[in-house]
Amino acid sequence: MNDILLLKQGEIVLKGLNRRIFEEKLIANVRRRMARVGQFRVYAAQSTVYVEPLEEGADMDAAFEAAKQIFGCVAVVRAAACEKTPQAIFETARDYLSQEFSRVRSFKVESKRSDKTYPMTSIQVSQEVGGLLSDAFPDVAVDVHDPELTVHVEIRENAAYVHSVPALGAGGLPVGSCGAAVSLLSGGIDSPVSTWMAAKRGVHIVPVHFFSFPYTSQLAKDKVVELARLLVPWCGRMTLEVVPFTHIQEEIRDKCPEEYFTVIMRRFMTRIAERIALAHDCGAIVTGESLGQVASQTMSALGVTQEPVKLPVLRPLVCMDKREIVEIARNIGTFETSILPYEDCCTVFTPRHPRTKPRLQEVLEAEAPLDTQALVSEALQGIERIPIR
Repeated sequence: MNDILLLKQGEIVLKGLNRRIFEEKLIANVRRRMARVGQFRVYAAQSTVYVEPLEEGADMDAAFEAAKQIFGCVAVVRAAACEKTPQAIFETARDYLSQEFSRVRSFKVESKRSDKTYPMTSIQVSQEVGGLLSDAFPDVAVDVHDPELTVHVEIRENAAYVHSVPALGAGGLPVGSCGAAVSLLSGGIDSPVSTWMAAKRGVHIVPVHFFSFPYTSQLAKDKVVELARLLVPWCGRMTLEVVPFTHIQEEIRDKCPEEYFTVIMRRFMTRIAERIALAHDCGAIVTGESLGQVASQTMSALGVTQEPVKLPVLRPLVCMDKREIVEIARNIGTFETSILPYEDCCTVFTPRHPRTKPRLQEVLEAEAPLDTQALVSEALQGIERIPIR
C-alpha cells in the first residue's frame, strides 16, 4: 500500500504573483526535515506538498511527527494512495483504516474531488464507497451527521488518497520566507515563545544570549543551549551567539544610578543585537517583552530601550498575558526547561526600586559616564558561537 504524507498549505494559497517563492521555501524546508528520517520525494501540487517515501524502510511515523512542526502547513495527513476507481478506493479504505473501523460504531465517507475531470461527483463517490464499506463492516453503522469515524477520500490528478482525521499543522509561513531577525534568548519562559512566534511568521532566527559569568553559571548557559535545541524542530538549524555581558553590567553598577540599571542594560542589549543583526543581514530584533509584565516593560521603558537602534524591534508577546505565554511554552515543549532554577543576566544587579517611567534625557544623562562604543565593541569581539542542530 502506498503510504504518503499530504501537507496542506495555509496562508501561502492567499499569495499572489510571489506565491511560488513561498512554496519553494516550504518545499526546501520539508526536504531538509525529511532527510533525517529517510529518502522521500517531495513536491507540490494543488496547494498541497506531497511527501512520498522512496524506500521501504522510511520511518513514516517520524516523518509524520516532523511534518507537524513545519511552519507553512495548516494540516498534515497520513494517507494511502490508490487508483481512482470506487472499487480501489473501497479496498484501500477497508485495509488502511481497518483498525479504526474496529474501534468505532459509526462512520461516514467524505469525498473531495480536486480533479474536476473525474466523471463522478463527490457525493457519488461517497455514496458508492460508503455502501461498500457498510457491507464490509456490518457492525459499524452509517451516520452522516455525527460519525465516530470520517473516511476522507481525495480525488486528485495522479491518484485517489484515503485517510482519516487530519492532524493539526504548525500554520504560519515557511521559515526563511520573510527574512531573518536576531532574537534575544534568555533562560526564561517568554523569549523562547517569542522566538517561536517570529519563526512562525516565516522569520529565520539568529538567537543571541547575554551571559554574565560568574554571576550566572555554566548551568544557566547550558539551559539556554537546550532551549535553542528544543526550538530547532520548529525554527530550523541555528547558531547561538553567546555575548559576554559581565563587564558591561559591572560598569553600569559602578557608574550609573541604581534605578536605571535595568533600562540601561537593555539599551546595551539592543545596541549589540543590532550590530549582530547587521552582520547577519537581519532586518529586525525580536524580544520577549510583554507590556506591563515587569518594571522594564512599561511603555516609557520600552521606548527608551529601543531608542539607540534603527532596526525595528518586534515584540510578539507584547499584548499577551502570562497564562497565554505559558500555554504556548507547554505546547512547543520549552516550559519545563525554562523553569529550571538557573538565573540569567537580567537578574544580576536588579535595582531595588527600578524607574518604571524613565525619560530619555534622564537615561542619557545616567549612562553618560559609560564608554558605550568601547563596551559594545569589546562584547562583540568576545562572542562565542554555538551551532544548534
